[in-house]
Amino acid sequence: MLTPDSSRFWPADKYEAGRGQPSFDKQYVRDYLETLSWNKQPPAPALPPDIIARSTEKYLDAYKRLTGNTL
Repeated sequence: MLTPDSSRFWPADKYEAGRGQPSFDKQYVRDYLETLSWNKQPPAPALPPDIIARSTEKYLDAYKRLTGNTL
């Protein structure tokens, strides 16, 4: 969750110029948080288990695509 923005990756087969890309980074969590009525001040809202699980899947997928290995 704490990766720098410069570490974003996109699947080449899904890339479309001029629109937001499906990514493997924390953007998934940001998008979820934007759906809430939260004033963006601490404390942050708790993340539901499905958001945590999907975020984990995205990072594991990126790791496998980049290294060829699984964790």
